[in-house]
Amino acid sequence: MADLTHFDTEGRARMVDVSDKAVTARVAVARGAVVMRPETLALVTEGRAKKGDVLGVARLAGIMGAKRCSDLIPLCHPLPITKVTLDLEPDPALPGIRLRAEVRTTGQTGVEMEALTAVSVAALTVYDMLKAAEKSMRITDIEITLKDGGKSGRYEAE
Repeated sequence: MADLTHFDTEGRARMVDVSDKAVTARVAVARGAVVMRPETLALVTEGRAKKGDVLGVARLAGIMGAKRCSDLIPLCHPLPITKVTLDLEPDPALPGIRLRAEVRTTGQTGVEMEALTAVSVAALTVYDMLKAAEKSMRITDIEITLKDGGKSGRYEAE
């Protein structure tokens, strides 16, 4: 098992020292879903949600979440994010919304947490904007599907 770098030799939490790491291009992709009833999804796809443009607002919220990740996750480094994209796709087969975030930077540490935060915040925003119509929605399957750059190299989910 790999050493857990966020703990010192006595088990105390610490921010990892990345000052000796090489500056490289980094990318991470995360995905997730918000599962809902077909009639709730119809509010989104037909533009009838009372709070407005669900997908547009959730996209902006996810981008903002990625940019504020180090304010939310105590041991994350603040990073100069160079790109955040967030795709929200209605999926009648789910039924619900599928979310995908891609985050890029050039730096000394990766952007996995930023991608996960983008998906999480966007999913929470979808829930918030639709909760009056359905409180039983589920936020599911949030995971990293791609990570590349840095010493550990490339990871792709199966």
